Amino acid sequence: MENNIFELQYALDTFYFLVCGALVMWMAAGFAMLEAGLVRSKSTTEILTKNVALFAIACTAYLVVGYEIMYDGGMFLKDIALDGAKTAEGLTAAVLAESAEAKFDGGSVYSNASDFFFQVVFVATAMSIVSGAVAERMKLWSFLLFAVVMTAFIYPMEGSWTWGGKSVFGMYSLGDDFGFSDFAGSGIVHMAGAAAALSGVILLGARKGKYGKDGKITPIPGSNLPLATLGTFILWMGWFGFNGGSVLKLGDVANANSVAMVFLNTNAAAAGGVIVALIVARLMFGKADLTMALNGALAGLVAITAEPSTPTPLMATIIGGIGGLIVVFSIITLDKMKIDDPVGAISVHGVVGLWGLLAVPLTNDGASFFGQIMGAITIFVWVFVTSFIVWMVIKMIMGIRVSEEEEYEGVDIGECGMEAYPEFTGK
Repeated sequence: MENNIFELQYALDTFYFLVCGALVMWMAAGFAMLEAGLVRSKSTTEILTKNVALFAIACTAYLVVGYEIMYDGGMFLKDIALDGAKTAEGLTAAVLAESAEAKFDGGSVYSNASDFFFQVVFVATAMSIVSGAVAERMKLWSFLLFAVVMTAFIYPMEGSWTWGGKSVFGMYSLGDDFGFSDFAGSGIVHMAGAAAALSGVILLGARKGKYGKDGKITPIPGSNLPLATLGTFILWMGWFGFNGGSVLKLGDVANANSVAMVFLNTNAAAAGGVIVALIVARLMFGKADLTMALNGALAGLVAITAEPSTPTPLMATIIGGIGGLIVVFSIITLDKMKIDDPVGAISVHGVVGLWGLLAVPLTNDGASFFGQIMGAITIFVWVFVTSFIVWMVIKMIMGIRVSEEEEYEGVDIGECGMEAYPEFTGK
């Protein structure tokens, strides 16, 4: 009887993991649509190409080496090809043998393959954050080369210090020494992606015409706000898998209630972010700014990601609302600093990601502000410095920015040889 319970629990938790992973994978479509809508029409094909290619690269690089670095997962291609235990039959036999030898205590049990699938789509999410920030002026192949290093090494290393439980170069443990907590990745995924993006943007420079010599900022509106809105709703939906799957278990009353609360709080925070961002934009600009509302939704989602299980729904709304407030001022401030981020990714995922980490101790007694700050510093410094070095090496080898002529004509033609809207002559 106990063995039957174990098998049922195993099947249910594995299935839940896979469904949530599929929802997170769908966020790749959300990023693609959001970024395609917020760039100019002449840059649309290239940004879509980047999003498709980076997802494929992330999945492959993390399979070959990244998962091993982060979790000692042993999912190398050579293992899958040569080791029978990596097949479905081999895994089944190993699990059943283990369950027969040990008493099942009702803990989290699921297929290692489902764990890898869930983890790999998180890696792709972190890399997707970078693509929007460097849009419209970065060379496609330089970006894809960076994606290999980011997903195979930079992200897995900081992930090994946090979710992987390893010490930071043998010096200290974020979890054991400082109690650092990041439930689903406000810092580990989102702030890390933003740190990589910021380093690239600094080296890359702004789009031509964005900033005048007199300090004037020239807005460069996106080409398709309906597409950007669709992308935001896709991301909003995918986030239920992002946060909900991070519970890691479904098949008992306590965890089912935890999953339900995570879904509720994730949605509440997004709603709070939209409302506050829209109100702040109205007060500052005198108009209802759609792009700020969209970024407010994403900011609310990023803010609650570090701890969506312990807040009350009202507190989750407040945490998301503060994220919506922060993102408006952050976008304006970075613009004044001449940091050109076409989609606001650094503000949404980086600045608000930090807020998400700092909000954890407000509802989770097991976390401290000092521990959260130590975690944030460790993640940001590692990702920013290593990314800056990688960008610099790529710049010296093959360059990272397209020519001024290619930028003027549009990277669609220069990088991809085709336009997204060939019947539309406007640039």
